[in-house]
Amino acid sequence: MQSFDAAHTADLIAVDGRYASTRPITFDRGSHAPQQTIDFVRRSYLGLDRHPLVVAGAIDAIEAQKSVHGSSDRPHLRLDLLEQLEDTLSQTFCAHAILSSSLLLANLGAMRILASGRLTGGRRPVVVFDCLAHGSLVCYRPIIAGEARVETIVHNDLDALERLCRENPSVAYLCDDIYSQGGYSRLAELRRLQERYGLFLHINDAHGISIFGRKGEGLARSQFPQVLGHRTSIAASLSEGFGAHGGLLMVGTSEHEALFRRFLTIDGLSECPNLAAVGAALGSCKIHISAELRERQQRLAQRIDLFDRRLDTAERGKLLPIRTITIGEKENAIGVARCLLDSGFYTSGTLFPRLENGIGGIRVSITSEHEASDIERLCDSILQAVVEITGKPYPLR
Repeated sequence: MQSFDAAHTADLIAVDGRYASTRPITFDRGSHAPQQTIDFVRRSYLGLDRHPLVVAGAIDAIEAQKSVHGSSDRPHLRLDLLEQLEDTLSQTFCAHAILSSSLLLANLGAMRILASGRLTGGRRPVVVFDCLAHGSLVCYRPIIAGEARVETIVHNDLDALERLCRENPSVAYLCDDIYSQGGYSRLAELRRLQERYGLFLHINDAHGISIFGRKGEGLARSQFPQVLGHRTSIAASLSEGFGAHGGLLMVGTSEHEALFRRFLTIDGLSECPNLAAVGAALGSCKIHISAELRERQQRLAQRIDLFDRRLDTAERGKLLPIRTITIGEKENAIGVARCLLDSGFYTSGTLFPRLENGIGGIRVSITSEHEASDIERLCDSILQAVVEITGKPYPLR
């Protein structure tokens, strides 16, 4: 486990440990940490990854099938559990659900079909990326560029997007509903462009499943009518808030579902979800149709509000439970992270591109499992550590 993104800096605070029964992590070794510390790194926002129903679902699936993973092309071997999960998710989220082993692969399954024009009336669309789109979308830009014209617009520049819609008979827009760098897509305005110009929307939901929506359908899905329609697809993660593992593609029509199932290539690589993940997701589905989901969502909202009342951040008042405390110089950010670890709080650091080049900060993932006292003590420790390391009070100006 790391407190800084390995891709951006070699100065990491890594520890070896194991999870305790709740949010604390118990360390097996590590020179910087106490024996036990409170985890503010993992993004199981509702704590479902260790829910008894989720854990039991994974175990039951393995025991029932006497296997962890069916290494076979899905068209050649139809697994009852996988079909049961897709049917359950389809009913719960009011969409046609197609599963993959990751969000990355769910997006891969959509990209080439989208670029081919099969989702846009046979016309190859101009494919437009928001410049802040999630990495699981952007990495496929070269694949799309081999089949269709590709454009990139400034974040949420819907005037530029509308110009492209006016100038071209077919346009597809690729965006996130919630951006990792903060902020949201303007979904209501995107729907108006969709109605006026026939814009196709492919929306990436890396964070919103479970924490948004009456049944945890995510922010994007909750902003559309009961029927998703033939101009929208949503790729989502079943990790993080959902507490299981895998990717989910939601489409609005049976015709599009049949199209994806016919032309998807990922199942041909033996990359369907493993049985433990399928069983865990089935367990999570039981929570999503119960009153417990709403209770956990409300508890999470209370914890976020408590943090925001104590510390001012760029994300203050936003619903995504990730907060960034901007420190300044990278070395100071590392020092603050170490102070927090010594005080019993494990946080993650962040650098460019989430912050300006040369700037370091601390990222905190808030969950419904954190006690109010955990949040209070973390905020106190952050304020103290910033003064100790930088000599200035937070927020730094």
